[in-house]
Amino acid sequence: MARLADYFVVVAFAPGKRGSGDGQGQILQRFPEKDWEDNPFPQGIELFCQPSGWQLFGERNAPTFFIAVLTDINSERHYCACFTFWEAVEATQLQNCLRKVEEEEEEMVEEVTALIQPAQLFAPKSLVLVSRLDHAEVFRNCLGLVYTIYVDGLGTSLETVIGSLLTCTIPITGGAQPDMEDEGARTISLGAGDRQVIQTPINDSLPISNCSVALLFRQLGITNVLGLFCAALTEHKILFLSSSYQRLTDACRALLALMFPLKYSFTYVPILPAQLLEVLSTPTPFIIGVSSTFQSETQELLDVIIADLDGGTVTIPECIHISLLPEPLLHQTREALSLVLDPELEMADLAFPPSTISASSLKMQDKEIRAVFLRLFAQLLQGYRWCLHIIRIHPEPVIRFHKAAFLGQRGLVEDDFLPKVLEGMAFAGFVTERGPPYRDTDLFDELVANEAKRMQADEGSKVRVLRHIKELAEQLYKNENPYPAVTMHKVQKPTEGCHLRLHQRPFPRLDEGTIQWIVDQATAKLQSAPPLVRAEKKCMVPSGPPLGVLMERHGIVLANSARRLEVVRNCITYVFEGKMLEAKKLLPAVLRAMKSRAARQCLTQELNLHVQQNRAVLDHQQFDFIVRMMNCCLQDCSATDEHGVAATLLPLVTAFCRKLSPGITQFAYSCVQEHLVWATIQFWEAMFYGDVQNHIRALYVEGNGEENHSEKEEKSALEIAAGQCRLWPTMSREKQLELIQKEESTVFSQAIHYANRMSYLLLPLDASKSRLLRGSGFGGDAESVSNSFITNSIAGSVADSYDTESGFEDAESSDVANYVVRFINRFVDKVCTESGVTNEHLKGLHVMIPDIVQMHIETLDAVHRESKRLPPIQKPKLLRPSLLVGEESVMDGLRVYLMPDGREEAAGGSIGGPPLLPAEGAVFLTTYRIIFKGTPTDPLVGEQVVVRSFPIASLTKEEKITVQAQVDQFIQEGCAQLQLRSCTFQLLRIAFDEEVASESAETFRKHLGKLRYPQHVSDTFAFTVGQSAKPALQPKAKEKNPSLRTISRNLVKNAKKTIGRQYVTRKKYTPPSWEHRGSQQHFPEDHEDEISVSEEMDKGTLSSSTTIRPSDKMTMSHLVERACCRDYQRLGLGTLSSSLTRSKNEPFRISTVNRMYAICRSYPGLLIVPQSIQDNTIQRISRCYRQNRFPVVCWRNARTKATLLRSGGLHGKGVAGLFKSQNTPAPGPSQADSTSLEQEKYLQAVINSMPHYAEAGGRNTLSGFTSAHMSGSGKWGSIRASGRMSNYALTTEIGSRLAGKELLSTQPNGSPSEASFLRQHRASLYIIGDKSQLRGVKPDPLQHWEVVPIEVFDARQVKSSFKKLMKACVPSTPSPEPGVAFLRSLEESEWLVQIHKILQISVLVVELLDTGSSVLVSLEDGWDITTQLVSLVQLLSDPYYRTLEGFRLLVEKEWLSFGHRFSHRGAQTLASQSSGFTPIFLQFLDCVHQIHLQFPMEFEFSQYFLKFLSYHYVSSRFRTFLLDSDYERLELGLLYEEKGERKGSQLSRSIWDYVERLNKKTPIFFNYMYAPEDGEVLRPYSNISNLKVWDYYTQETLAEGPSYDWELVQCPAEELEEATLPDTNAPQSRRKIIWPCYSNRSRTEPDAISRLLEELQSLEMELGQVPERWKDMWDKVKAFQRAEAQADPSGRMGASSLLMASSLPHQRRSLGVYLQESGVSSTINLSLDNDASSTSTPSSGKQGGRKSTSTLYSQFQTAESENRSYEGSLYKKGAFMKPWKPRWFVLDKTKHQLRYYDSRLDTECKGVIDLAEVESITPGTPTMGAPKMVDEKAFFDLKTTKRVYNFCAQDVQLAQQWIDRIQSCLSDA
Repeated sequence: MARLADYFVVVAFAPGKRGSGDGQGQILQRFPEKDWEDNPFPQGIELFCQPSGWQLFGERNAPTFFIAVLTDINSERHYCACFTFWEAVEATQLQNCLRKVEEEEEEMVEEVTALIQPAQLFAPKSLVLVSRLDHAEVFRNCLGLVYTIYVDGLGTSLETVIGSLLTCTIPITGGAQPDMEDEGARTISLGAGDRQVIQTPINDSLPISNCSVALLFRQLGITNVLGLFCAALTEHKILFLSSSYQRLTDACRALLALMFPLKYSFTYVPILPAQLLEVLSTPTPFIIGVSSTFQSETQELLDVIIADLDGGTVTIPECIHISLLPEPLLHQTREALSLVLDPELEMADLAFPPSTISASSLKMQDKEIRAVFLRLFAQLLQGYRWCLHIIRIHPEPVIRFHKAAFLGQRGLVEDDFLPKVLEGMAFAGFVTERGPPYRDTDLFDELVANEAKRMQADEGSKVRVLRHIKELAEQLYKNENPYPAVTMHKVQKPTEGCHLRLHQRPFPRLDEGTIQWIVDQATAKLQSAPPLVRAEKKCMVPSGPPLGVLMERHGIVLANSARRLEVVRNCITYVFEGKMLEAKKLLPAVLRAMKSRAARQCLTQELNLHVQQNRAVLDHQQFDFIVRMMNCCLQDCSATDEHGVAATLLPLVTAFCRKLSPGITQFAYSCVQEHLVWATIQFWEAMFYGDVQNHIRALYVEGNGEENHSEKEEKSALEIAAGQCRLWPTMSREKQLELIQKEESTVFSQAIHYANRMSYLLLPLDASKSRLLRGSGFGGDAESVSNSFITNSIAGSVADSYDTESGFEDAESSDVANYVVRFINRFVDKVCTESGVTNEHLKGLHVMIPDIVQMHIETLDAVHRESKRLPPIQKPKLLRPSLLVGEESVMDGLRVYLMPDGREEAAGGSIGGPPLLPAEGAVFLTTYRIIFKGTPTDPLVGEQVVVRSFPIASLTKEEKITVQAQVDQFIQEGCAQLQLRSCTFQLLRIAFDEEVASESAETFRKHLGKLRYPQHVSDTFAFTVGQSAKPALQPKAKEKNPSLRTISRNLVKNAKKTIGRQYVTRKKYTPPSWEHRGSQQHFPEDHEDEISVSEEMDKGTLSSSTTIRPSDKMTMSHLVERACCRDYQRLGLGTLSSSLTRSKNEPFRISTVNRMYAICRSYPGLLIVPQSIQDNTIQRISRCYRQNRFPVVCWRNARTKATLLRSGGLHGKGVAGLFKSQNTPAPGPSQADSTSLEQEKYLQAVINSMPHYAEAGGRNTLSGFTSAHMSGSGKWGSIRASGRMSNYALTTEIGSRLAGKELLSTQPNGSPSEASFLRQHRASLYIIGDKSQLRGVKPDPLQHWEVVPIEVFDARQVKSSFKKLMKACVPSTPSPEPGVAFLRSLEESEWLVQIHKILQISVLVVELLDTGSSVLVSLEDGWDITTQLVSLVQLLSDPYYRTLEGFRLLVEKEWLSFGHRFSHRGAQTLASQSSGFTPIFLQFLDCVHQIHLQFPMEFEFSQYFLKFLSYHYVSSRFRTFLLDSDYERLELGLLYEEKGERKGSQLSRSIWDYVERLNKKTPIFFNYMYAPEDGEVLRPYSNISNLKVWDYYTQETLAEGPSYDWELVQCPAEELEEATLPDTNAPQSRRKIIWPCYSNRSRTEPDAISRLLEELQSLEMELGQVPERWKDMWDKVKAFQRAEAQADPSGRMGASSLLMASSLPHQRRSLGVYLQESGVSSTINLSLDNDASSTSTPSSGKQGGRKSTSTLYSQFQTAESENRSYEGSLYKKGAFMKPWKPRWFVLDKTKHQLRYYDSRLDTECKGVIDLAEVESITPGTPTMGAPKMVDEKAFFDLKTTKRVYNFCAQDVQLAQQWIDRIQSCLSDA
């Protein structure tokens, strides 16, 4: 029984310290006056009666009632029911009070009295009941009754009522249910004729909530309350605001009720008085309610969640993150709550909603909401009893909860919410309260134990969930209202409005004596009565189903784990059976499987089976395997070990061992220490408690004898503990003491055991190395953290022994020992105190621990010594790479691991394929290459060989790296790791094996550095090859060819003298002022190596003082043999007769002015200049240009005679002089100085050389131009192959348009759009210059040249773009989404943007040349982008350069002779190291590759040829691409020896000779689709969307390394073939596996023609014939093919001949109609551009470009399903004022119509002519703009009823055919 009320208090208003309106509370009377012994009187009640402060009011308020809650020091809650009413205050009374308070301040008093006089004031008075029970309604009624008696003056004595109230006792819980009449039971009366029934709950552990929970949801809504609920559970501060105190109390009570079964243990103040508001800034969590009048004070609270009950809002500060419930629980809870609170929501959309939806009453709704939360907790804590460890049973159960295991089993380790709850105080209380196995149970225990399955089954069905909620709600309701029938209260209420009565006497003073007497009477009576014994209802708490059973249904277990587990089991079996090879094959799969939890657990189980009597001795290999598996297994365990893997491994690491030598055994634990889990104190605690539980369980199982052993075995530790607790009271004291003692010694022995175990795993094998235990210094105090980081310097000085005599060093080394001792001590202290070990025992442990550690260190010492003597593990033998002839090894193989480089393919990423990397092998350094050769570490592909190599000269970056994650178990920590990146798109990420000394790795780096950046070019591989035995040591190479070398050396010396001398003259020379600038003006250069020849230089230096005179035939003939010279003669640009005389009628001549390289060192010796320009003029002109690179002709268009010139950019001043806006057509000497004049003369001479210019009499107008140029052909221009007009002209603002970001308004293929036909002026020479140089230059209509300023990128941009491109293609570290990352970084590199720009400008120049204007490309220094542009322009314009021979000539002429700085841009020597690698030439080759892709039939060479050049121009294997100019090559004596005796070891001299020799042997460089068009000018698309990333950048063949050193690649393939030959009789599979990035596809799977040629060759060999050269064979086949095609004109070719389809007889493809009879193969048409205008619309008037050629080869298809009786290409005149366009016409007899399309491949019909409307067909006549060069008879007109169509066929026969066909259709109709 309990007292209903402990105290009754009357509190009144008393004035405050300073007499203002605010006062304070004062206790007038309290009963009983003496404190109860069991319950002292709570302090500070007067504050809580008026939480907003005691104030006087001007009018009487209605009485109020609320309950405040006070918590005392023992966490007991006291419920203070406050009933407040107002009484009138007499002025005199107030004054008396004030006088008493402060007599000294009399003025104050007068003021106050003055204030008080006019109106009457009212002061509050409170009646307070203090109780430990929460019966709000009963208190309201009791206090109301007291007030009623007072206010209505009822006859009953107040003292009696209050006395009865204080002596009333009620049962705590409605356990025993006595009869209704039993006075003290539930019906109480206070003796005023009243009666109340108190319903005590059946079970007091369930909270009572009335309607408060439902009200809280009404006020705040579902989401807000859920947020508050989670915040309270995760220990945030929560503040409620409301203007009603009762609402605040209810809200706080509701939140606590929701948290059941957890109890809130922090500050809980439902109503906080104003005086205590500073409590809100407390650092601890709280739930507090505050009147909303103080809202402003709560604004600055930064970390408090504020819930405004009146406004329905919850404000969460920014700095707070509330962890919400884990899904799917959150969603399910929300759904269930909406079912309860808003049942109409479900029906809202129904067509026929049920007529009544009955929402439950508020009280019932309250219980339903609580039921939802009760279910939530049951699901959240499901199976918690399986994670309880019982570590003591007697005298009191001690229980610990294994958090990590619980979270691991729930799969919620990463969750945000549950771990926080489990860490919280509330949960700790929950474990203490609900952990014991033998106690009272309640609804929650039943729910967890019995309803788990049901809750899981109900999950999807709302109806069933609701049914369950209603059932639980019923139980909760019944608990609160056990007797719903008897709620008949009879309590008098005061009359309405009685508080407003004017004359009301004050509340009387109560008689203390009377009340005290009543209380004493009752107390005495109670003491004499027999004590009520409460019936114990303790029982064993059921555990419910284990977690595992429930979680399986959630499908957390991996799908394919069964197969994985099989692999794990097999591998372990193989290890123990000694089948090491088998085990090795499976090992990588096992290590990969360890990512899954099931596999880790399987591993521990399997290993367990192989342990006998706690020991398993293994041999060395087995030991290594087992240790590796254990390490891999532990590597994925977190520090808390939530899946218990480390826990199951712990006994195993002390079981597996190997014998190192007699008496010395090494255990597995010494090899698995590197894991965080061992350094986590929580892990050790959980392990310890688990073991203690098992031992204590065993204690009692054994104690019960053996007879019923089998069933006892089944019982869990908790069940056994419950049984023991039940028996405990019945045991004798001795028995009890004995059990306590047994349990304690069990715990104690476990503590010793664990001290040993911990020292095993914490002490490193090599005690001298103080291993830093990773983690937060073992979760500990600051002292331990600071001590855990022992610096390496100390570690280094530490000695090996632990002999304390030897002084200082050992003291240091024992730091590790001290550290471990401290760690173990802390652990032992914690667990022993918790599990009740006596202090004596604990002290004994502390003494033992240092000895245990010391002993263990000594054993480890011996183990460490012995383990060092073990023979190293057998590693695979090193494979030696094959070397080139003359390539020598510099450093022999260093054992390394090659790690993946971020490309997915090799690592077996998402693309699939085997993981070839990481691979183990060796890295070799030779004079030419770095080579890695080895085998993959994954044994499943272990028999493959992995080769990755690249030339040393192509190395762009070498850096040391550290790999954070251990890539592989093989790689030890601290081994040197290098990353070598090459510009051939190879990346070697290597980690040196631990056997490689760090010095060797350093030596490797030094040698690499020396070889990569030699002192001089003559030290590169191309020069040193085969010359010296020890190339690394020999500084100089011997002279091979003295005669030539001396000549060239002398020549160079003289050139240097010349240069030296003029340099001196320049030093003294002061330039004249700007006004008087004359011919002597000299411009400063930008680069160190620029040399310009000044006028003062004595004329003799050019010829007389040099060793080679012009008459020296040898030199001249060498010069003439150079590539440029051969090409000039081919182009007819001039000849060089032996007497050097000029043939006057030629417009150009070959000048020898630079034969000494004195004018321009970077130009070739022979140059093409206009005939009329003298050599000395050239010298002067050259000074206007950068690097003295004056304009020279490099190509001439055979048809239009337009020339292409190149030069360096102009110096600033030269520009000003040349392009000043001059208004006279012939500028006189007065307007410009002589240099500028000479420059103009030079350009004019170029213009004069163009025949049309001369004939037009110099007037450069369009009429002159057309009459002169076009009259030759007699037609109006000509139609080019691509369907563009040749007289396309550029408008005047071409410069400004080109200078924009986009070059002109371009066609879809990136070529400029057609300009207007009729224009005023058209330049004969366009100068393409850099926009930045030509700023401010105005075009002059009267000049004959025009400047086109364009923006180009400089070498720096190319360099940085290439770096990014390399990173994109070979990223070095894998990215999470490789595809996207590649495209993103490719875009960022802007490489394709640069290619687009180069192609775009080249196409523009091609157009200009093709329309008869000459072009001078004058950009930067004239050796980078200028070279790219002029080479591309020539390649596009002249088919000769698209042959193997022509391309060689082009490169030799434009790149080598014209001085592209290969050495400088390729950073080939030490001097150019700082400039970095800038792949200008590679960019050019990429452009060629793009053109090749679009026009595969126009090139004689294959894509492989381009890749070959890309690789070898940086490889330094050949001398061709070394050095910066002909001058430098001459200096080294290279220039002529290529032509000289090519005997001996000249393998490395010229790449061209090598290509030539190789081309004779194999068709590797030949393009079988080569079928050139005469004089075809190519105009490629240059839009980025048309460009492809070159596969040279991305592809790799790991089987053999780069395939560009042909000799190295050839051997393995032949061996392979031989290996497969003998087996011919067996049935052979034709399947070949081609792995990405491993196999060389073109060799494994050659194309059809190569294969046929190979077969022919092998047949010839078998027949003993001398094999025929492949080229001859190919030519024969083609000739035969041609003959066959002519013999079969109908076009029905056999399938065999399709192979050579590229050699179809050439009509001018696409110049007209290409027709065939309809038939199966009738549409074979290899025309490249019959879809010429595919992009134009009839109205646009723009010229169309051709489609991407990838579509052109899809033409081998049968005719479409449409009816095509006849088809072909015709020109059709557009409607009025529209041009002629080629269209593809289809004559359809079936539909009786003539349809036309844009192109052959177009599917969309552009127009239809209905044959029914045709009136006649007549021969036509050419009209304005018709195609040129077509016979007039090829035109015909088709007249329909609506209009006349004009057509033009390619020739007369075709026109006649079309007319006949259409006629026959008409007649058929």
